[in-house]
Amino acid sequence: MIRNVNKLFKASKKEKQQPPKLQDVLQNNMDENIEKFRAIYENCYDVVFRSVLLFENKLAMIIYIEGLSDVEGIEEYVITPLKKNQTIKKEPFDELLYNQLAVGKIQKIHLLADCIESISSGCPILLIDGENYALSLGLAKWETRSIEEPEGESVIKGPREGFIESLGVNTSLIRRIIKSPALKIKTMKIGTYTTTTVAITYVEGLVDQTLITEVENRLNRIKIDGILESEYIEELIEDNPYSPFPQFLSTERPDVVCGNLLEGRVAILVEGTPFAIIAPITFFSLLQTQEDYYQRYMITTLIRWLRYLFTGISLFLPSIYVAITTFHQEMIPGALLFSIASARETVPFPAIVEVLLMEITFEALREAGIRLPKQIGSAISIVGALVIGQSAVQAGLVSAPMVIVVAITGIASFLIPRYVAGISIRMLRFPIILLGSSLGLLGIMLGVIAIAIHLCSLRSLGVPYLTPLAPIQKSEVHSVLWRYPMWKMDKRPHLTGSYNKYRQAQNLKPGPEKGGKS
Repeated sequence: MIRNVNKLFKASKKEKQQPPKLQDVLQNNMDENIEKFRAIYENCYDVVFRSVLLFENKLAMIIYIEGLSDVEGIEEYVITPLKKNQTIKKEPFDELLYNQLAVGKIQKIHLLADCIESISSGCPILLIDGENYALSLGLAKWETRSIEEPEGESVIKGPREGFIESLGVNTSLIRRIIKSPALKIKTMKIGTYTTTTVAITYVEGLVDQTLITEVENRLNRIKIDGILESEYIEELIEDNPYSPFPQFLSTERPDVVCGNLLEGRVAILVEGTPFAIIAPITFFSLLQTQEDYYQRYMITTLIRWLRYLFTGISLFLPSIYVAITTFHQEMIPGALLFSIASARETVPFPAIVEVLLMEITFEALREAGIRLPKQIGSAISIVGALVIGQSAVQAGLVSAPMVIVVAITGIASFLIPRYVAGISIRMLRFPIILLGSSLGLLGIMLGVIAIAIHLCSLRSLGVPYLTPLAPIQKSEVHSVLWRYPMWKMDKRPHLTGSYNKYRQAQNLKPGPEKGGKS
């Protein structure tokens, strides 16, 4: 008999030690509810349990996290109003609380999981004895940095505001530019432990609804412990995870986001990061900047062609130099050939070793310049490149023409406006160099064909990566080859499905009115 009692006692003790389930519903007994919250927040010193005696001698408990909630607001707008009125009221208790609390946003919640989410988001909850619900109070407040000029994207002309780590501030920056109620923002929580808020932003009437559905489906498939940066989202929803080319555009600038939203694209904002994700994009989106539309169209067209030229130089110049000096010396003019030969006379290594030695060193210096503090990072990268290049030539390890080729290649890579796209080009440069050193110009052409085939097969949320060149879209090729004047850009880019064709009135060409004085 004693053994049976001991078994029952041990079983009941195990049941009491079981942690509460997040799907549990709040009970009328406040002591039971508080016991669950204390079990969940055990060993959490920053979680505050504040008891308050309400009117009608009801006991209430406010639960919040110190540092995430507005403590002064809790005292001024919640506790003080409740303590002032201690008389018995005839109106329903929940309506009475709504009238008494001087809080702009109040939400009634019943699930334990919703209470935990509210507390973790900085919104305190108010538990009342005898009530099977809690009130979520919109009194979240935490420290954020001020709005500054984006550091990762230099602004030549245009707004100098950049996103910060607060999702609410970032959406407000977009709202300040696009004031129409057609701007929609859908949110969802991703991450088992971080429960990071992810916002899908688009302009209703400009975006194809199937694109929104596709984005939502891909985000809903994500099951992960936490989301710490927008790159997590990019890698988990992209079409081809094995491609070196980025399939989304990452930006810190609200004007870039708004410009793409007005073209029928989607922006994904992630709580805790200043970078927004834009999709779908094309390869040519990575070679354009928002300043292209803030300057005169003739200047922009010339700069755009300059970017295309130097993107090719960044990818192929070292491999072409190695291929020609190794296999196709007859292509070099005689005077230049003698100059290169005399410069390489004291170099003990073949051209392929020279170029790999210089390219790897240059990439290491560039990476070191990025990681070092800003005050010395640029100085180290520039001085390091000059000193090492000059010393390598004097020591006879590399030739002077090779240093010139590598320097021009490095400068060309800086003309690629998107950092991630520049990294992709720099990665592909090395296999192209190996092909050029082993098969000459034939190997380089094989590399070009392989890259072209890969780019043609890529998709960004289903949109072909080389749009509008492959597949060809005659009405939009001009947006790649040159930039039309603003008064002639009346049609919106066609990315997916049905879309709003015209974005401005036709016949906006400026000039004096006919019959009027000039």
